[in-house]
Amino acid sequence: MEYKHLIFERDNGIGIVTVNRPEAGNILNNEAWLEIEDVIERTDRDEELHVLVITGAGDKAFIGGADIRDLRERSMLETLGHGNQSILIRLASMGKITIAALNGYAIGGGCELALACDLRIAEEHAVMGQPELNLGILPGAGGTQRLTRLVGTAKAKELILTGDLVDAGEAHRIGLVNKVVPKGAALGAAKEMAAKMLKKGPLAVRLTKAVVDVGGDSSLTAGLFIEKLSQALLFTTEDHLEGLSAFLQKRPPVYKNR
Repeated sequence: MEYKHLIFERDNGIGIVTVNRPEAGNILNNEAWLEIEDVIERTDRDEELHVLVITGAGDKAFIGGADIRDLRERSMLETLGHGNQSILIRLASMGKITIAALNGYAIGGGCELALACDLRIAEEHAVMGQPELNLGILPGAGGTQRLTRLVGTAKAKELILTGDLVDAGEAHRIGLVNKVVPKGAALGAAKEMAAKMLKKGPLAVRLTKAVVDVGGDSSLTAGLFIEKLSQALLFTTEDHLEGLSAFLQKRPPVYKNR
């Protein structure tokens, strides 16, 4: 895959996309957003890839936000149509696990992209926030909703309404990131975490992500029912027999994704 603003690499079942605009703080212009969308679609269709890791080039910024010049030209009808929110909805709904490796600033649209990933690993110098209200707009690519679900209503209101940025330690304390690592270690930590997931049954991983996501937006009763249905479905697969047999035979399982 060749892109103008991104670098895409494959590493043993892991897709790694690097936003490659370090001279511009890795901000996402309209072209870059469309390239992100293309990566999402290609990765989700690729049966050899099971985890997608997203990071930024350099050591200062993960993604410094969306391009303000593009936002300035956006109309009401364009905002209501297919845009950044739609792209991040697609990212969040991928069948593959997604990990944001935050190697610096994750501001505005960059924070929203990280929020749309399943997991976030931040380097100790990373900073996150949603300062859109400073520009007379609001976080419109999922920030108001996903941030609230991660850190709670009161904290999300505080961060969005003040535009305050939080460092990696505070982000971890409030549940905004899963893990904090030393500078330069986020990508390696993301790959290490991905490698653990690649040893699990791929169908079980995919259904677990769906059950947690759908159940989180449902009642407890509905979530438990979805969980039971998903477990019943897994009991019809070859992989579940392989996993149980491998455990009893004290050997590593060889899953076939069926």
